[in-house]
Amino acid sequence: MDQKIGPLLGSGKMAEAFHYGEHVLKLYRDPANRSVAFGEAAILAIVGEHGLPTPAVHQAGPYAGRWGLVMDRAPGEPLASLAAADPTLLSAALEAMVQLHLAIHARTEVRLSPLKPRLADRLGRVDIDAALRARLLARLAELPEGNRLCHGDFHPFNIIGPPGAAMIVDWPDATSGPPAADVARSYLLMRHGAGHELADAYLAGYLAASELTEADIRAWLPIIAAARLAENVPEENERLLALARG
Repeated sequence: MDQKIGPLLGSGKMAEAFHYGEHVLKLYRDPANRSVAFGEAAILAIVGEHGLPTPAVHQAGPYAGRWGLVMDRAPGEPLASLAAADPTLLSAALEAMVQLHLAIHARTEVRLSPLKPRLADRLGRVDIDAALRARLLARLAELPEGNRLCHGDFHPFNIIGPPGAAMIVDWPDATSGPPAADVARSYLLMRHGAGHELADAYLAGYLAASELTEADIRAWLPIIAAARLAENVPEENERLLALARG
C-alpha cells in the first residue's frame, strides 16, 4: 500500500493526519513513538470488534521518518467544525455526541488497561503539593473500578462527520473503566475548548439518557483535572488546579 503522502487533513498535539490514497495516514509527531502507533493499532482492533463507528487500521509502520497508521478515512469534517459553521446543527450534534458516548459505554471491555491505575500514575507525576496529591489518591481509591469501554479523549473534534454518520477517532487513551470518569474527562475538555454552556449542555444530555447522576460525574472531576496537568497544557493549569482543589 505504498502511496505518496498527500495534503494535511488535520493536526493535534500528538499527531498529524494526511491524505494517503483512499485512506488516511496518521503520523505521530515524535519519531520515537513506535509503541504509541502499534498500541493504537491494537486498541482499534479491539474496539472494532464492538461494531462501533471507528476507523479500521490497514498498516502500521514507518513513513517519512515517523511512525504512523494507515486507516479508513473518516467522512468529512469534525462535528465541532460542522456545528460552528452551521449553528442549526448544534442540537443534533450534541445529541449525536451523547448517543455515541452512550454506545461506547454500553460495551464491556476488560482487554484494555484499567483506568484507575493510569490516573494514579499521573497523579503521582504532576506538580502539586503533597497534601493535595494524597487527598486525591485517597478519593481515587474510593471510586468504582468499572469495566466499560472508555475513549479517554472524547470530544467533538474527535467525532468526524455529520450527525448520524460520524466516525469516532483518536483512541490511544482508551481504557477499561467507569463511564462516569470518561464523561468527566469529556466535560472537562469541552469546558476549556467549547465553553461552559456547551459543556453543560453535553453533560445534561448524557445524564438525561443514562442512569448516572451529576454527583457521579462530579466525584471524578478533581481527579481528572489534576491528571490533566500531566499533559502539559500551560494555559489550562490555573483552572485545572482550582478544580483539583475542589
